[in-house]
Amino acid sequence: MAEADLPSRAPPPSSPPIVEKRYRIVFWLVGSLFFSWAIASSLNDVLIRHFQIALSITKLQASLVQFAFYIGYFCAAIPASLLNRRYGYKTGILIGLYLYAAGAFLFYPASITRDYMVFLFALYTIAFGLAFLETSANPYIVLLGDPETSAARLTLAQSLYGLGAVTGPLIGGIFIFSGGEASPEAIRAMPAQALNAFQAAQAAAVQGPYLVIGLVICVLAFAIARIHFPDVANAGSAVKRRSPILRVLRHNSLRWAIATQFAYVGAQVGIWSFFIDFSREQLPQLPDRTAAFALSTSLALLMIGRFSGAFLQKKIGSGRLLAIYAAINILLCVIAALASGWAAIAALWATSFFMSIMFPSIFAFGIRGLGDETELAVPLLVMAIIGGAVVPPAMGLMSDHFGHLQYAMALPALCFAVCLAFAWRAPRFARGQG
Repeated sequence: MAEADLPSRAPPPSSPPIVEKRYRIVFWLVGSLFFSWAIASSLNDVLIRHFQIALSITKLQASLVQFAFYIGYFCAAIPASLLNRRYGYKTGILIGLYLYAAGAFLFYPASITRDYMVFLFALYTIAFGLAFLETSANPYIVLLGDPETSAARLTLAQSLYGLGAVTGPLIGGIFIFSGGEASPEAIRAMPAQALNAFQAAQAAAVQGPYLVIGLVICVLAFAIARIHFPDVANAGSAVKRRSPILRVLRHNSLRWAIATQFAYVGAQVGIWSFFIDFSREQLPQLPDRTAAFALSTSLALLMIGRFSGAFLQKKIGSGRLLAIYAAINILLCVIAALASGWAAIAALWATSFFMSIMFPSIFAFGIRGLGDETELAVPLLVMAIIGGAVVPPAMGLMSDHFGHLQYAMALPALCFAVCLAFAWRAPRFARGQG
């Protein structure tokens, strides 16, 4: 049979790219914001341990670092969304960067006064700015291309969050924990004058890192102010300007996503916040600086998981991969609670890899198919980050009550169970069945 007589076959439809070529520059520019806010967030895990030493506070009191931080997110989410609806994503990003820089600069007077409330206000200011960044950058990335690849695209952008999350503990280990360490017994034995000098030096250790962060954020804001942002599907919609925000809660998929994001962020922040303390409990001879570096390598797993997850989601499906990862993390939390020594630390260390796709997957499922109402949903999903203000203090309270952190690992295990339930329903959300 001649080649001309062969029946013609249509080429198989190709799947859309995760990031279209025309959007690559702005995609990676906005992606750099994920890196920047990850540094601020992951440094909190170092501060929780550091403030216990520099300010002589308990684990429960130290966990107020995360409470102040995520309350800032909660308070800023709706104002940020309203501003985005009126002036666009770029304006929201710039305001977020300015607030981020202002909060970083506040660490200098806070370290001089050694007033814990000033530190908490600085963290609140940083988080207020980061809420503007997240409320702007997350939906912009989701809308910057084909809806079919929205979860993978957001996962890819959030891989830069993983890189920033690795960088934060490295900064803390090198610069904040660089002033020498002392055991609790040695600190209690110090004369008043020596203790005051030691704690003053510990408090001053945060000055340099946060001043540099503030300056870098100012430079980033200057650069973004001069870059053109392409319009995306939802920009300028008249419908979204008229619609009340809470009306969007009629979507069952969004309600589930909000509850799941609350649980996921609570688990993530709780595990990372107390990783250094948990490691020191399991291996008392382990220096804080080494534990901080171990946390950094754990967060490197998050980065690796997000790079690989962006492509695994295209092969396996976002909902199925989320279910697998949530189930594995439940098991790892149980091991951390029941094992001891390096085995317990390794189990907690490994959870970061399987957290990698959770935030972007939950976020993308939550706003999928909302059309003009997307920007109404975003602040509610960002407000759900307040889980990070609730779970760590609860874990700190359990730790202070029982004398160790292992029983507290039950809380993140329960949170991952919520993620598993959400993943089980995810295929229905993807089909728009709620």
